[in-house]
Amino acid sequence: MSDDATKQKIGQKHPTPTPGNGDRVFYETLYNQRPDSEMAQEWCVAYGVLSDEDAAKIHKKILKRKAAAKSVGSSSPAPKSEKKKSSSKKKVKKVMDDVEFDAGMGAGGDEGIGIGAL
Repeated sequence: MSDDATKQKIGQKHPTPTPGNGDRVFYETLYNQRPDSEMAQEWCVAYGVLSDEDAAKIHKKILKRKAAAKSVGSSSPAPKSEKKKSSSKKKVKKVMDDVEFDAGMGAGGDEGIGIGAL
């Protein structure tokens, strides 16, 4: 194993960016201002910018959150309703109405750039 692999923290998937990196500044600031931000937590753990203790705590939270999302998402999908089919017909009608509208932007045969200079 390389030295980089042994230095990685719990949950780290990517190399730690330098302190001046724009992404790191954004996510660390977000995490400091809103420690409950899931987006900031996941980024900070994945890139190893948190302390070992914080990374371990947050990594556990992330795993619980992902496990809960999988269990909710694994249920059978709800049957499609009839309302959805009728709304798609309305959308088609709206598109047809938009096509009939003329904004007066069409260029005629004698209109164009540079015609007046001839």
